[in-house]
Amino acid sequence: MIVPPERCLLMPYLIDGHNLIPRVAGLSLRQADDEERLLELLAAFCARRRARVVVYFDRAAPGFAGRHSYGAVSAVFVREGRTADEAIAAHLRRLGRSARNWTVVSSDHEVQRAARWAGAKVMASDEFARLLRTTTGGSSAAEKPESPPPEEVDELLRLFGGDSEEVD
Repeated sequence: MIVPPERCLLMPYLIDGHNLIPRVAGLSLRQADDEERLLELLAAFCARRRARVVVYFDRAAPGFAGRHSYGAVSAVFVREGRTADEAIAAHLRRLGRSARNWTVVSSDHEVQRAARWAGAKVMASDEFARLLRTTTGGSSAAEKPESPPPEEVDELLRLFGGDSEEVD
């Protein structure tokens, strides 16, 4: 069953993080801080929706595997040799019958199949990205353009004949 976004208020979510990132405006899996930016957006989403989120990420950095709490957002960084998909399926099994109270966010068909089998609701990543944008008002750290470092500005001004003291 696909859940319309308007029915998702106060619902806990299990999110396939690396599946969601490329669908969120301003985020890319190529960004060094993609996971951190998504966590900021999810924290804002939870605050506005009074929701709870558990987000799974593949390929944890050495020594960083495990669960980390960011308020209403829990991030699970899955150790090398295991996938976020497997960890989400295991989480759903642990939930047992209460899985039906959760919405799983992923466009991965295997993750969706595991969610449906467990009785959880399913929301495609594109749909959740739209809900995230409307809930957070599109004014997130992920969508703000980054300022170049001062030394880069100075170098560009030097190359193109400007004076860094003239720039505000």
